[in-house]
Amino acid sequence: MTVITLISSNKCFGGLQKIYSHKSKELDCEMKFAIFLPAAAADEKLPVVYWLSGLTCNETNFIQKAGAQRYASEQGLIVVCPDTSPRGVNLPGEDDSWDFGSGAGFYVDATKDPWSKHYKMFSYVTQELIDVINNNFPTVPDKQSIMGHSMGGHGALICALKNPGLYKSVSAFAPISNPTKCPWGLKAFGGYFGEESKDEWKNWDASELVAGYNGPPLELYVDQGSEDSFLKDGQLLPNNLVDACKVAQFPCVLNMREGYDHSYFYIASFIGEHLAYHARHLK
Repeated sequence: MTVITLISSNKCFGGLQKIYSHKSKELDCEMKFAIFLPAAAADEKLPVVYWLSGLTCNETNFIQKAGAQRYASEQGLIVVCPDTSPRGVNLPGEDDSWDFGSGAGFYVDATKDPWSKHYKMFSYVTQELIDVINNNFPTVPDKQSIMGHSMGGHGALICALKNPGLYKSVSAFAPISNPTKCPWGLKAFGGYFGEESKDEWKNWDASELVAGYNGPPLELYVDQGSEDSFLKDGQLLPNNLVDACKVAQFPCVLNMREGYDHSYFYIASFIGEHLAYHARHLK
């Protein structure tokens, strides 16, 4: 069993908001994750919702800004928030920019050197982290869902699409919906996979993956603020995902939120709705 080390614990809405560290085998470095355990977790096993954060974030942003603990307590959900990349692995250039390397793992398994040794966030989130959580906390092992924001929204979508049946539901706030067609994605995929491997890029793009999905029924529940500057800059491209889902006859809901931006003020406004959505699928 993986050894986990408690870093902090704070009582919140009757439950406990904790942060732990552990040595990751997938990423070959020390990693942190946050976990909220509702009061009910003291007496029974509960389903888990995984939250994937966006560019520049770590395991603390969501737990401090989203206000999710109140709703997780009401719904009886454990909520787990990993970091967004490997840390302290000392690769050349890992800290040179905010949208690639540290804090920007894009939830993919890199194939290009030197990133391929450590930058395997997809395998970390969908395999190792799930094992760590199920082995150390009172979870219902086959009942988990996933959601995220921006880069993490992209991560949630591909984790669900590439692992049919692993998650009972998936939702995303302002996801990078078509990374092979936007500047953030072009930079990240070029770095993690190589410019010469563009066929591989499609395997990590939700708008490409929906056509080949073969698994239990799944719906993409997507949220987007109308005043999001990154939407206007062409980084998010939610309509490309909607169009791809129409062609593939894949269920997709796009909630356009009038006047909202890309921030945690927006996320906090609708996080209760998303957790209720996941609770319905997990109960």
